[in-house]
Amino acid sequence: MSTEDMRAPEGIPTTAGPPFVREFEATLPVHSQFVLWGNRHDSFLVRESDSARPRLLSLPDLLWETLRGSGYAFLLVHDPVDGLRVHLPAGATAEESDRAEEAASRLLPRRPRPGSLPSLETLRALMAELARPAQPVRAALAIDDASRIARSAGELEPSERDFFRFCARLSRTAVPVGAQSGRTTPLYNPVIWLADREGDLPAWLTSSNDQIRSIGLPVPDLGDRQATARLLMKLFGVTDLDSDLPATEACEAFAAQTDGLTLQAMIEITRLARDRRLTMTELPDAIRIYKLGVMDNPWKREYLRKRITDGQHSIPQRVVGQPQAVTKTLDILKRAALGLSGAQQSRSSDRPRGVLFFAGPTGVGKTELAKAVSSLIFADESAYLRFDMSEFSAEHAGDRLIGAPPGYVGFEAGGELTNAVRQQPFRVILFDEIEKAHPRILDKFLQILEDGRLTDGRGSTVHFSESVLVFTSNLGTEVEDDGGRPVTNVHPDMPYEEIEARMKAAIGDHFTRVLGRPELLNRFGDNIVVFNFIDRAAAARIFGLQLDNIVSRVHEEQGIVLEVEPEVRAALQKSCTDNPRMGGRGIGMALESQFVNPLARALFDRDPAAGAHVRVTALRREGDIVSVELA
Repeated sequence: MSTEDMRAPEGIPTTAGPPFVREFEATLPVHSQFVLWGNRHDSFLVRESDSARPRLLSLPDLLWETLRGSGYAFLLVHDPVDGLRVHLPAGATAEESDRAEEAASRLLPRRPRPGSLPSLETLRALMAELARPAQPVRAALAIDDASRIARSAGELEPSERDFFRFCARLSRTAVPVGAQSGRTTPLYNPVIWLADREGDLPAWLTSSNDQIRSIGLPVPDLGDRQATARLLMKLFGVTDLDSDLPATEACEAFAAQTDGLTLQAMIEITRLARDRRLTMTELPDAIRIYKLGVMDNPWKREYLRKRITDGQHSIPQRVVGQPQAVTKTLDILKRAALGLSGAQQSRSSDRPRGVLFFAGPTGVGKTELAKAVSSLIFADESAYLRFDMSEFSAEHAGDRLIGAPPGYVGFEAGGELTNAVRQQPFRVILFDEIEKAHPRILDKFLQILEDGRLTDGRGSTVHFSESVLVFTSNLGTEVEDDGGRPVTNVHPDMPYEEIEARMKAAIGDHFTRVLGRPELLNRFGDNIVVFNFIDRAAAARIFGLQLDNIVSRVHEEQGIVLEVEPEVRAALQKSCTDNPRMGGRGIGMALESQFVNPLARALFDRDPAAGAHVRVTALRREGDIVSVELA
């Protein structure tokens, strides 16, 4: 091969475009068809020289400029909406348009008229003329939205199967075309399939076929986002970014906060900011609106700081006997309210606003504290969403969270978790008894905890950056001995510091040794909040609150003023709080069986009128049957 053959073609230099287009350009001599799949609707950054300003091009424009630089006369594009057309960028001159149309008419004299929707049979004939040209003219055909050609890549109709069989054979019989100048090496006139996913085309079309090259189009990296952010800053009146420190910082933050988004999304976010009259320093608000689709941000409400401050007094009244757990939870919420979650990272983080792992014995207030957090932050307990992870013990149950994959029953419905967060991004999400979930389902939380986003079964991205995630677990209350038998690990007589140390050690052992998921444990970090057993004083307070709730409910439902004599109250308290291991839930269960049930029986038999004053004067036990005496 001569030196002339190796030089870079005119048009876009081989080092200017994204890696995938450089791969495409370099392999034109050896592949007759290409499958470009993935991020095909994005804008793509082209750096033509160190001194020139980078440009943003659509995929068809990028392909055409690359092909033109390699000596191609025109790019034909077919899509199911606009039909067949010769593609030219928006700024093309009339001369360029006439030259491309003339070349297309010369090479493909029987091509359908522009804008028509050719059948698969007509498209086959067109591809054949292009792949084995009668004249030495270089041209390419891009089939846009190729994912929609077949109803199902795995279940082709006869006409679809015949079409793709023809395409597979054509890829092997295509003839490369030489040129008199420029890039004189023979190059194929390629068919370029533009698809959403690689699997949208039949697998047998590309498998074991060296003539068809599959190239993925990834989302842009940080470098591309930084360059794009610098381009977009001029919309805010910034002309010399290098000498404007606030603009430089805003630019860097913009690039970091759009991790996972496309360059086109960055353009749309900038337009949104301009429409909302936001400054460049307020771009994070525009990003949030773009991702979540909501204007109001509860985390920035003026009264939030006061609510959290008040919560230091109100939550201990609601979650009794857990001062350490309440204090640590409020510390994490303060950090979230100030936007300092993940502040130790070198770049801006889209992680959830708060992550809490509540560990402790049953009935000590873990779920109640999660509800209290929801009420405190969002002033609405309906923002609390609970998943009982014991229902997700089977691997396939994970489809309930994010939705079934394409082709499976229920695919259109989406997932319970992703749908709920998409509808209301500001939530407290409780995953109760997380240790009962299948390990494969736990893997789904890795992306949420690290990146604050999750892709559902329909391919849509759901953002958790404004949510608080709460995981609860009984891990550590029991451990296995050397024989694999469960033994008690903590008990009520231990000091809290020892309970905390033992529980955390057991949780760490479970995630690392049993599950083999140390990376998930690392995502929780120091957000593991250990709850203590309910002591006698706390049990008495819980009993008093629950008994008062019963008295209030009788008045609300029946209009009866109920009074419980001190002797009855004391006897009930002693019998309902004698087992601290059962926690607050155990107290409630004991109250229901020993007081609510006999009270309901007595009220039902007596049937007092609304407004009556009824006193409970005594409890009577006959075996397992408890009765109350009313006066």
